Amino acid sequence: MNSSSGVGALIIGDEITRGKRQDKHFAKIVDILAARGMALDWALYLGDDRQRLTDTLRRSLASSDLVFSFGGIGNTPDDHTRQSAAAALDVELVLHPEAEREIRARFVALNREVTEDSLGMGRFPAGSHIIPNPFNRIPGFSVGDHHFVPGFPQMAWPMVEWVLDTRYADRFNRQPSAEDSILVWEGIESVLTPLMRRIENEYPGVKVFSLPFLGSETLHRHIELGVRGVPVQVPGAMAAIQQEVSALGYRFDDPTAIRG
Repeated sequence: MNSSSGVGALIIGDEITRGKRQDKHFAKIVDILAARGMALDWALYLGDDRQRLTDTLRRSLASSDLVFSFGGIGNTPDDHTRQSAAAALDVELVLHPEAEREIRARFVALNREVTEDSLGMGRFPAGSHIIPNPFNRIPGFSVGDHHFVPGFPQMAWPMVEWVLDTRYADRFNRQPSAEDSILVWEGIESVLTPLMRRIENEYPGVKVFSLPFLGSETLHRHIELGVRGVPVQVPGAMAAIQQEVSALGYRFDDPTAIRG
């Protein structure tokens, strides 16, 4: 992965965009990546619209990003991901021989007839590689650094982990990162902004973040102000923030003050 590439997620399905189901993939992919010292850079939610999917995939496939796509790889009329990927790549959908073997084995185990519709689940863009499905053997597929898995969490998540562990172990923990923060009580972002800019200039290995909370009946208004980035720079940057926050007349606490 070069310095300008990132990690993205496409979460596909009308059931998500119309609110019939709550997405669980976003939080899980963040956790899966974090466990390997990686981070998600972007995510998109898309309905079951073939042209929009094609346009989106055409853009992401032209990038150097590592992308995981969740959903829409079945063979019902509302599944468009396989077809959109093929269109974005300008290649044909073809029955992948390994996918065919897996599908046939699955249907034999269920004592069910293998139909053209069932084999359709193994028709992937030409040049694809399969992603094994430990749940029911109906595979997903990879094209370059794009990896397409089902929308069902119990299938998708082990498949994503398999892809990462099999193909991208050399990228784990490539950029070690640390994070620290304080709660600035009654903080005002416009007052703190010059401080935030100064810290980023003085400590180029860190990024400053601020998370305002407007207050409630049980908790005073505050800003979580912190830094994340190169571990050796975080303590110095945090100490500088604390010193300047105090100089501005603000009281601050460790975030555990409200997290227990």
